[in-house]
Amino acid sequence: MAAERQNEVKISPVEENKENSIDESLGVEILQIIKDSQQQHGLRHGDYQRYRHLLLVLMEAERAWSYAMQLKQEANTEPRKRFHLLARLRKAAKHGEQLEKLCESPRVDAKTKLEAQAYTAYLTGMVQFELQEWKSAMEAFNKCKTIYEKLASAFTEEQAVLFYQRVEEISPNIRYCAYNIGDQNAINDLMQMRLSAGGGGGMMAEKLEALITQTRAKQAAVMSEVEWRGRTVPVKIDKARIFLLGLADNEAAITQADNEETKERLYESLLAECRDTIQAVREELRTDAKQRERATEGAESGKVSNLQYLHSYLTYIKLWTVVKRNESMAHALQTKLKEPQTDENKRGPRPQDLIRLYDIILQSLAELSSLQGLEEDHTFQKEVALKTLVYKAYRCFYIAQSYVLVKKWSEALVLYERVLKYTREVQSKAKSLNNSLKDLPDVQELIAEVNAEKYSLQAAAILDTDDVAEVPTQQQIKDNTPLSDRLENFRLDPTLLSKQPNLVQFPPDFQPIPCKPLFFDLALNHVAFPPLDDKVEQKGKGGITGYFRGFFGFGS
Repeated sequence: MAAERQNEVKISPVEENKENSIDESLGVEILQIIKDSQQQHGLRHGDYQRYRHLLLVLMEAERAWSYAMQLKQEANTEPRKRFHLLARLRKAAKHGEQLEKLCESPRVDAKTKLEAQAYTAYLTGMVQFELQEWKSAMEAFNKCKTIYEKLASAFTEEQAVLFYQRVEEISPNIRYCAYNIGDQNAINDLMQMRLSAGGGGGMMAEKLEALITQTRAKQAAVMSEVEWRGRTVPVKIDKARIFLLGLADNEAAITQADNEETKERLYESLLAECRDTIQAVREELRTDAKQRERATEGAESGKVSNLQYLHSYLTYIKLWTVVKRNESMAHALQTKLKEPQTDENKRGPRPQDLIRLYDIILQSLAELSSLQGLEEDHTFQKEVALKTLVYKAYRCFYIAQSYVLVKKWSEALVLYERVLKYTREVQSKAKSLNNSLKDLPDVQELIAEVNAEKYSLQAAAILDTDDVAEVPTQQQIKDNTPLSDRLENFRLDPTLLSKQPNLVQFPPDFQPIPCKPLFFDLALNHVAFPPLDDKVEQKGKGGITGYFRGFFGFGS
């Protein structure tokens, strides 16, 4: 028995080793788990607190990282939370290192090992980035980027999407680290990222905005004046300097935008920055009212102060940006309006939507013509008047289109003629202002479109008249009124030549008739009855003699 037990003891490890020798590898889709968990636990809406849950080592790392992101949001108003933020990031990196050590087991496949290394490098880079250890952070981010690029190249496009997304997320961080190390070329890449794609999210977005503002502030230190429409004015307000320095970059980014959504976001960002700058100039105007009065008294007659002229220039930028933004939106709607509708349940664009956009454009142009300091600038006023005519023509065109939809042919035709009138005025006035038409819609295309629409309108009106004339006929054909009841109305009725013509209604409908009359004896009122005086007893005649006579019957 003891020998058997010894054999059992010896055999058991062998069998166990045989079982362990079976080629079994463990795999964990680390990045996929992270992204799915983040989307399911509030990070889609920036709610990092909901994401603090427990799922072994990986989820411990994610829990610490999400808490750090929450503290990052709160640290804007409570700076002391930055210390707690750094502690949580270090904790996340420590859990990442534990995960990487666990994945060194031979039972873990190569893909999971690489993902664990990239994840640890990412968390380490976040810690060094927050500590402003730019060189260490850049090395960690580059390691993370290299691993994910290798993984992406080893799988199909669908499987590699997550890896490429992570590479795009950390690219701004790498550029930012390079800039802080001393690479001056990185600032151009960062500004392009910020303008075209928002510069990433989370911690990087705020740092990137601060970096660009700081760079522009350095450039603004040497900027002292700006020239507009032949007048040079000093720019003493720092916010105005920074805005004017970045204006060209913003406009270039809008021009290079790939899609309408990006272009709209850039327009909104530019308008928000412009409004803030105008507000700063207004505050300066209010606080320096006395100095402005003295400058006005000492200036030439009819001239506004330099600060007021700067305010007019910034207002011009804002209003013209509104015009270009609405023109861009109108162009996108025009393209969609010409496309056939595939989904009947989905509401597509209508001409009324374009009318609203052109109303805003015309309102902005009206404000442009009343800017202070430009009342006597006749060239500027002519340019604004020409632009107003162009957009009036387009607005009138889409009003006509809206009338066409409701089959008001006469009104639409009159409006088309009004469009041609506006375009002729534009062509006649544009001879002396050719430069003003460069950034405006082409009226020649509008003329060609109006002429085509006029012919289509006339054809539609004729067809619609025929349809109206046929509608009563079709309704009468469906009417079962017999011929005897419609003798005064002519109509071609093929059923009259058939074997069962509808001539009269049979059986006829019931009709009301008077019931049996009542007879009344009306002659009785005119009958004269004979007198009955001799039949009536005469009272008071005969006395006692008569009484006894009657009693004994002598009177009869």
